Amino acid sequence: MAVMFEQFQIVTDPVAGSVALSAIFAALPLLTLFVLLGVVRMRAWLAGLVSLGVALVVAVAVYSMPAGQALLSASEGAAFGFFPILWIVINAIWVYNLTVVSGHFDVLRRSMERVSPDMRIQAIIVAFCFGALLEALAGFGTPVAVTVVMLMALGFRPLRAAAVALIANTAPVAYGALATPIVTLGTVTSGAVADPRLNTDTLGAMVGRQTPILAVVVPLVLVAVVDGRRGVRQTWPVALVAGLTFGVGQFVASNYVSVPLTDIIAALVSAAAVVLLLRVWRPSESPDLHATAPEADPDRPAAATAGDPAEAGGDRVPAGAATATEVRRDPPVEVFRAYAPYLIIIVIFSIANLGPVKEALAQEPWTVVFPWPGLDVLGANGKPLSSTNFTFGWLPAAGTLMILAGILTALVLRIRPGAAVRAYGRTYVELRHAIVTVMAVLALAYVLNQSGQTATLGALFAQAGVVFVFLSSILGWIGVAVTGSDTSSNALFGALQVQTAAQAGLDPVLLAAANSSGGVLGKMISPQNLAIAASAVGMAGKEGDIFRRVVGWSLVLLLFMCVLVTLQGTPVLDWMVPR
Repeated sequence: MAVMFEQFQIVTDPVAGSVALSAIFAALPLLTLFVLLGVVRMRAWLAGLVSLGVALVVAVAVYSMPAGQALLSASEGAAFGFFPILWIVINAIWVYNLTVVSGHFDVLRRSMERVSPDMRIQAIIVAFCFGALLEALAGFGTPVAVTVVMLMALGFRPLRAAAVALIANTAPVAYGALATPIVTLGTVTSGAVADPRLNTDTLGAMVGRQTPILAVVVPLVLVAVVDGRRGVRQTWPVALVAGLTFGVGQFVASNYVSVPLTDIIAALVSAAAVVLLLRVWRPSESPDLHATAPEADPDRPAAATAGDPAEAGGDRVPAGAATATEVRRDPPVEVFRAYAPYLIIIVIFSIANLGPVKEALAQEPWTVVFPWPGLDVLGANGKPLSSTNFTFGWLPAAGTLMILAGILTALVLRIRPGAAVRAYGRTYVELRHAIVTVMAVLALAYVLNQSGQTATLGALFAQAGVVFVFLSSILGWIGVAVTGSDTSSNALFGALQVQTAAQAGLDPVLLAAANSSGGVLGKMISPQNLAIAASAVGMAGKEGDIFRRVVGWSLVLLLFMCVLVTLQGTPVLDWMVPR
């Protein structure tokens, strides 16, 4: 028994002292996960459990990790998957369910329909602008959980709603949860190499010179997913305005205002610009793309829907004409109540993140940090891994703040306590498959990290030398694809990025930022996000279908980011790197 739980130290080259040979085994759990999801189309929760089993076998048999330590590592990951990640998602969806119970979600839907009846524009407003605001405040899957059901209520088909919500949740991710990923990146890189620029402000500024360019493209991708080439041709002005204003807002805020407030500023500026444009401009026609129209073949990749307009489904109708139903006008007080839950969320999160309040809530008894019982893992450098400490911030956790927002929402919407409690119970039932998936995937991530499998893959990339400037974004993409979190990816690979940069004569600020900017594009294919989207649209078990809809866009946009970062590492665009 003692041998099962004895101390373990990470080794990156356990197979014949070769990083390359070791990487073959280290990649097996990830390959298993992606093949089961994208090829076999296995249910995500089952694919997550199978891949976790593969990771445990590799950890014990190849990396010589004691079985007890491997299981404890998995248990810590599963716990982290529930708290804080699922704790946020469950309670965010509960707040949404309260608006459904009261009927005010329909009021919100009609309000957004009045801004524009065109579903392509609604995708930009809801998924891109509003989703970015939710990402700024909460992150960790909340934007997908909320916006996907809003799109469904507006008449989007389930598969399309899921794809739109996932793709939209890219450009804002690096500054999500008040720039938590950037703060984490600054923390893990500040002592890795001797460079005074490795701090939150400079790294936030550098990311603000990468993701804004991505933001210009994303709204155009969204309208292509919704309505193919016709959608791009007819709605490119509003898509371009949304992307440009968001990108400019991100750049200005991250470089000259406040890194934590970057997405809040960018989202509000973009939404205001879209609303103003729609006062003077409308698309030439608005096709009926509601769920009642014939669905395109779900087996075709997302990029395939960008072909002939007929492939997207729907008939042409004059611009401004009513789509599925006439949009009735609700009393102003009811419209205010419909938006009240989101205003409440903004106020609560803003107060909780004020400097003095945030610092107070980070202390005991509101936040407790403790070593995971029995888990004793040392890094390759011989120092204990910080990830073996579990942070239980029960009060400042975004999920707890969401519960408070839910209680206030129930009061404002005049929902009886019994109805609110029943809605909470239903939320757990609706998300049961997503709960298993997220906990399994985070258990997988922790086993990969604490056994040394992730470090092996990172070391393999590091051997690329100067070519690493192209690969650095891919490393971040892998980290987010596995963990579902840009914060976790930055914690995992941030130090490796800057150390590799120093060894290869590359700019450490550029590569550290690339880890975060490339990582955001792995968000849409992360199993935990796929599970959240699938559960929200009633497609639990069909995560593989959603995966195949978005993976093409993820790879195309990742290539775009790799090229951008490579150019920023050459005299062509190196002027964009802060000195």
